[in-house]
Amino acid sequence: MRTAFAAGAIAILCLVPLVLGDRYVIHVATMVAITAPMALSLNLMLRLGQLSIAQGAFMGMGAYASALLTARLAIPSTTAFLVSGIGTGVVALALGPVFLRIKGVYFVLLTYAFAQAVSFSFQYWTGLFGGNNGFYGIPKFSLNGMRLVNPSIIYCAALALAAASYAGVQAIYRSKIGALITALDEDEALACSLGVDALSWRVCIFVASAAIAGWTGSFYAHYIGFLSPSAFSFPLTVDLLVMNMVGGVSSPLGPILGATILVPLPEFLRDAKQYQMLCYGLILIAILLFFRRGLIDVVGPLKRHARR
Repeated sequence: MRTAFAAGAIAILCLVPLVLGDRYVIHVATMVAITAPMALSLNLMLRLGQLSIAQGAFMGMGAYASALLTARLAIPSTTAFLVSGIGTGVVALALGPVFLRIKGVYFVLLTYAFAQAVSFSFQYWTGLFGGNNGFYGIPKFSLNGMRLVNPSIIYCAALALAAASYAGVQAIYRSKIGALITALDEDEALACSLGVDALSWRVCIFVASAAIAGWTGSFYAHYIGFLSPSAFSFPLTVDLLVMNMVGGVSSPLGPILGATILVPLPEFLRDAKQYQMLCYGLILIAILLFFRRGLIDVVGPLKRHARR
């Protein structure tokens, strides 16, 4: 019931940009909807007890793959979208058996090294990726020959991507796989003693996490129409981690709530000018101090109060 209450509140918030009709508000809301699946992809790894720094790299791989397929090879955007997510998942499938044999800070460092290698490839392979000058000329999404150029329609498509990502992650957590994820996080030795192949399940979650990031990157590429390596660098993963901490890791609604709050927050603080980042930091500190399990836990007391 608590998550249903939060889901209803978020659904109402989703309608606000369409009601207002302002292009800039719709753009910010679209970026929230694009960021939410990325936060969910990291949530999968966090629930597994692993902090992956590779999420930005996987998003970049999906974005550049989709851009190259459509802009250079004239492949339809819908096909490029599917290939980007699947291809990123295949890369994760190849890396997973190696990366996931280690845990803790060593896993963090290994994924960080991988993310840096991918970022350097985007920067210095200028003939293919455009380097720091960027990759231009990425076409908009087309469905049955109709290009998605209306901001409201693109926003609704981004919401559909976020909703599909949430539904997929929620289905994983509610299935037997979710119980296995919890068992592997809390007591892997006990789970293995019961016949669970820990490495295989970790790889499966890693692949799902990477595929979500790849599909999100593809959508981002066609929405923005321009790609730069800086968009997929280390700060992106830090932002995704903060979103999970602020919203709450225990529920898939947590990262969505975190994205809903933190993506537009700099815009609300724009009038603060030189104090913008100070205010942003103080707000984050206050949330993390007083809501240590995330803002998703605030929904419970609010719901009980509403019943009275």
